[in-house]
Amino acid sequence: MKVSVITVCFNAVNTIADTLESVATQTHPGIEHIVVDGASTDGTLDVIKRHGKRVARLVSEPDQGIYDAMNKGLLLATGETIGFLNADDVYADTGVLERVSAIMDAEKLDALFGDAEFVSPTRPDRSVRRYRSERFCPERIAWGWMPAHPALFLRQQVYQRFGSFRTDYRIAGDFELVARMFHGGTLRYRHLPEVLVRMRTGGVSTGGWRNTILLNREVLRACRENGIQTSLPKILSKYPAKLLEFLHR
Repeated sequence: MKVSVITVCFNAVNTIADTLESVATQTHPGIEHIVVDGASTDGTLDVIKRHGKRVARLVSEPDQGIYDAMNKGLLLATGETIGFLNADDVYADTGVLERVSAIMDAEKLDALFGDAEFVSPTRPDRSVRRYRSERFCPERIAWGWMPAHPALFLRQQVYQRFGSFRTDYRIAGDFELVARMFHGGTLRYRHLPEVLVRMRTGGVSTGGWRNTILLNREVLRACRENGIQTSLPKILSKYPAKLLEFLHR
């Protein structure tokens, strides 16, 4: 099975090499790595040229935000399965894509997702929190739950059926996509109970209380626009469980 990995980046000179190396060292033979850069000015492109030995497609041009960049990657992807690996993230080990591909192929899955481990931006070997995607199921979308997006793999045909990211969302476009795709309960999916991706903290969805407020407002909007009955108190009720992720890593 061919797997397309899409990496979007902008001024990621300090971290992009780790992401490129993480994909390049995967043991799965059928990988298409697509990098969509938002016209970086900090030397990111030079790093990509030096370390991107497994990059199949590179686009560098201004975009309208992260979800516009992700959509550009989707238009270029030719793999049967698609995953996103951000410029601050790495796969947990060299066999992640091989395991994902084998399981999705053997079980004829539309989607497979695992856990993500948040690590310190200055000490990537130090675990801060484990995002446990096992809590997700379509019935819990109304509570604001979704799988860890970098640890979510979807068939190309799922995007063809449901569409791509909505660019009018600033921070919860991935949640809206999950709500749109999973709400009807038609996808055949499975949770893989292991860490698939390690993510540096400090990204847009973990960037302070203002982003948290915006995130939850957009999650509420995404539910309502996809016919999912919910409320802000219902969405906020997930946070005690999220706090436990810092204790049980």
